[in-house]
This record gives sequence, structure tokens and C-alpha cells, in this order.
Amino acid sequence: MISEAFLQELEAAYQARDLQKLQSFCSATYREINTSQAYSSVLMLSCNNIKHLSKIPTLKADCIMLNLEDGVSQEDKPFALVLCAIFLSKLSKCEKKLVVRVNALNNGGYDEIAYLNQYMPDAVRVPKIKTPKEVEQVRALLHEKTELHLSIETKEAWHNLKELKKDPMVKAYYLGILDLFADLGLPHSGIRMDNPTMLYILPHFLLTCRSMDIKAVSFVFQEYKDTQSFTKWLELEKSIGFDAKGCISPLQARLVNQILKDDNEKELRRAREIVRLFEEKKAEGITGFCDERYGFIDEPVYKGALSLLEKNHSSM
Repeated sequence: MISEAFLQELEAAYQARDLQKLQSFCSATYREINTSQAYSSVLMLSCNNIKHLSKIPTLKADCIMLNLEDGVSQEDKPFALVLCAIFLSKLSKCEKKLVVRVNALNNGGYDEIAYLNQYMPDAVRVPKIKTPKEVEQVRALLHEKTELHLSIETKEAWHNLKELKKDPMVKAYYLGILDLFADLGLPHSGIRMDNPTMLYILPHFLLTCRSMDIKAVSFVFQEYKDTQSFTKWLELEKSIGFDAKGCISPLQARLVNQILKDDNEKELRRAREIVRLFEEKKAEGITGFCDERYGFIDEPVYKGALSLLEKNHSSM
């Protein structure tokens, strides 16, 4: 745990705008990388807020997005970067996946990635990505053990969805719906559940990601106090097949865990039971039978359950 005295020192240096003092708290760290892909709630934290950063170990979210981009002023970005490094070095092992969202590549992103390498975040998320060439450049710069995550929020990125996976360490895509709509010349009023455009974008994004073994993280819902609408979006995304969503509040993270993560666990329990039942019956020479809970079970149903279990195991 990070001591209260240390947090007070950080806050004092930050309030005094003493970047050199903050940098003195940093130390290059060999972190134990969290390689799990089994996360559902992705909670955004601005790296210029020490109070919020100090709560990382106790937050009820699977993944923490350490944000250096939106929500951090240009003047505060150097301080946010150093504070991000400090907390990474203090969390050398963390059960939560720690992802850093750097600034756009043409706005300091390359330099931030180079600086962060010595602190080994679990992943770096690059916003405003456009081309496979940019992905290659970032991957060449990034620490070999750190995953590369991409924000899909430009028209070029949408057009290049498949081509952007230029390396096996590209592990996740995040749907940036507000910026994507703006870049495509579409009004934000179209971001609603009854819009056919949205009902095309969500499954297309998910299926493209799944076909490449990439984690698909659905968009952030900005109206964080409107839990009713947020829940409806989660129900829709669950029906499409999403298992992860960006969040901007602890309450949103809890709802994601309840609706996406818990339901996924139910599906896994169902799959384990189907596999068990089929293998027991197959030993008796029966490969097609009806179960009162799961209906008709035959070899295709069994293989589907087995594939789900294997896929989940490989993402852990």
C-alpha cells in the first residue's frame, strides 16, 4: 500500500508545480505484466488526480485506464505523465490491468511511449490511430512485453480495422464512438439504440475484432448519472456479444461487472456442465440426448461449449 505521507508529498510537489521534485519519486521498474484478457470493466482515471490514482488497488474495476489525453490540460500533461510513472512503479504487481492512454502520436504520444517503457505498463493505448504504418512505428518503439491497444475513432482506423493488427502484441481495440461519428460527418444525435447505423457499427466492430482474436471494448457512455440508459446499452451490447465496456465512474464499472462479466460467468458454467454431460453420455455410446436444463445436446453443441471454455482459458 502507498502511505498517506507519501501521497501528501506527491500532492505538495504537484501543487507547487515542481516537476523536478515529482520526477525524483520515479524509479525504473520491472513490473510483472498482467497479460489477462478476461476484463470487462475499463475504468478511466485522469493521471493528474493523485486522490483517484491512490484508489487503484481498491477500485471495483478489472482494468484501469491511466489517462494522459482527454480531461488533462496541455499544461498538466507533463505532470500527469510523471504521476503515471510513479504509480506504475509503486504497483509492480497488480491484479487489475493497467493501461496507459497516451496522447495522439502527433501530440507527444511517441515521446510518452518512449518514456513509459522504463515503467512497463501492462498496455499502452494509442488514440487517433489511422494507418498500419503508425502501428508498426509504435510497436517498434514499445517495450516488447507491453501490449498495444488501439482507439478506433477515425474514419481511417475504421476503414483499416483488419489491417491495423500488424503485430501479435496488438491485443485490444476500443470503440471511440463520439470521435468516430464526428470524423465520419455523422451527428452525435445518431448515437442511440434505435439507429440502424449504430446497430451496424457495434456488431461489425465486435465480429471483426473476434475474427482476429482482438479484445473489443465498447464505447464510453458520457452521461454517467443516467444509469437507466447505461444499463440499456449494456443489455444491447451483451446481446451482441460484447464482454467489455469503457467506464467513467465506479458505478458504471459495477454495472458492467454485473451485466457483462457475471453473465459471462454464467455462460462458462453452462458450457462446463454441457461438456461434462456430453462426455459422460459419450462414454455410454450416446452422442445425442435431451437435457431438461439445456435442451438437446449433440456433438456440435458440445464442440461449441468446449470452444468457449478453451477461448476463455487462453484469454486469462
